[in-house]
Amino acid sequence: MMINILVTGSNGQVGSELQALSRDYEHHFFFTDKESLDITDKESITHFVQNNKINTIINAAAYTAVDKAEEEQESANKVNNLAVKNLATIAKEKNIQLIHISTDYVFNGENFKPYTEDDKTNPNSIYGKTKRAGEEAIYRANPNNSIIIRTSWVYSSFGANFVKTMLRLAKEREELGVVYDQVGTPTYARDLAKVILDILPQINNEKVQIYNYSNEGVLSWYDFAKEIMRMAKLECKIRPIESKEYPLPAKRPHYTLLNKSKIKEEFDIIIPYYKDSLDECLRVMGERK
Repeated sequence: MMINILVTGSNGQVGSELQALSRDYEHHFFFTDKESLDITDKESITHFVQNNKINTIINAAAYTAVDKAEEEQESANKVNNLAVKNLATIAKEKNIQLIHISTDYVFNGENFKPYTEDDKTNPNSIYGKTKRAGEEAIYRANPNNSIIIRTSWVYSSFGANFVKTMLRLAKEREELGVVYDQVGTPTYARDLAKVILDILPQINNEKVQIYNYSNEGVLSWYDFAKEIMRMAKLECKIRPIESKEYPLPAKRPHYTLLNKSKIKEEFDIIIPYYKDSLDECLRVMGERK
């Protein structure tokens, strides 16, 4: 069945990957960014949804500048919370589906085993707090057949991200210090975009559900950087450092491994290993040597 899908934040990493994949699916997509649709304006969204007979909203829009959010709290809250409340309220009113992308930063990173969807949230940063507030707004509105997907360490051939930063800096410097005491798993935005489009028709729930999704594997940012250098055959030396040696305005969680059993079992999906996905992304970028 062909459905009309509104994608917000379509120029971001996940939004761009959704655009790239959309030709493989029979749905009718409406890709928007903040210039073409202001999601902080409820009336604008209502008109757009009505005029284009939208059945599903995929909210890939977010304020993701983690450190800047500590200063720009109002801006972060507007996009990550208030705009999400608008989308959730309209989804409930119009009986349409909402797929919302959230983050591992809703946790404080003090766990000792992978986080499940039911674990207590306790964000350290303004970014994490505004993303958590957005989740709660969806819960309160509770639109039918709607889900929240928490993900981590997103990268892509599109936009700005850790992989691109490492590749650029490695060509400029002989040595880089990268933190080894933050552990999690990278997520290739294309894998996340594909899983969203694949599970869409199967989602059937009366109460909003949360799912964790990242690639498979366990590593630190240091390990990730080392793997990028190895695959791209770059000579830059990667030196392990502690987070305290590289202080940033926003506090990062030290451990945000996500337990993905729920999404794998309920939708019968196989999640790619992070090295395979990194390999694929570097090939797309022309950086795989």
